[in-house]
Amino acid sequence: MKKILRFITLKKLIWLFFSLIILILACLFLSDYITNKSTNTFVFKDLNSIPKNKVGLLLGTSKYLSNGQENEYFKNRIDATIELYKAGKIESVVISGDNSKSTYNEPLDMKKELMKKGIPEEKIYLDYAGFRTYDSMVRMNKVFGQSSFTIISQEFHNRRAIYIARKLDLDVVGYNAKDVTAYNGFKTKLREKFARVNMFIDLAINKEPKFLGEPIIIK
Repeated sequence: MKKILRFITLKKLIWLFFSLIILILACLFLSDYITNKSTNTFVFKDLNSIPKNKVGLLLGTSKYLSNGQENEYFKNRIDATIELYKAGKIESVVISGDNSKSTYNEPLDMKKELMKKGIPEEKIYLDYAGFRTYDSMVRMNKVFGQSSFTIISQEFHNRRAIYIARKLDLDVVGYNAKDVTAYNGFKTKLREKFARVNMFIDLAINKEPKFLGEPIIIK
């Protein structure tokens, strides 16, 4: 009798395990599908076709990888921002990134690179509390007072940012920076799948960013 009970319990556990795996995969697939389908008309890789906005929102990333090599995501986002600015598609830039440690400052690193490439300092605004993409979208509206802007990142990231912003009733488009090789970007793309599921949870509970603060006027 005990063996039979153990066998039944084992079968239940196996069934629960596979049910959980199927549920997770279904959530990953649906969140990915909905995000991509909903943002098709708002992502641009052609500089000539993207509409003009007063402000571009550059989403932060680290300048270097953990192995000390240059981060291609960083370099390509900087290049995309310069393209938009020089083409007159944006007038100012807000850099939103992580500055949770004194030794780690995404916005400041990006600002230095943009200034080296010709964007004046007075045209650059820093958001040090963009710890998550969701936070960056909320703060762009509530702190920087922008309801219409251009998001600058790689396409996979732009799509999630655009989806969040449009659900918050913000009029945004995304300019796609050049992506990195499939090999170098595999871990990032995998994390993105789970980030999209988490995005739907944040929107469902109307999550507030970690910090807001005083309004910042973009001249």
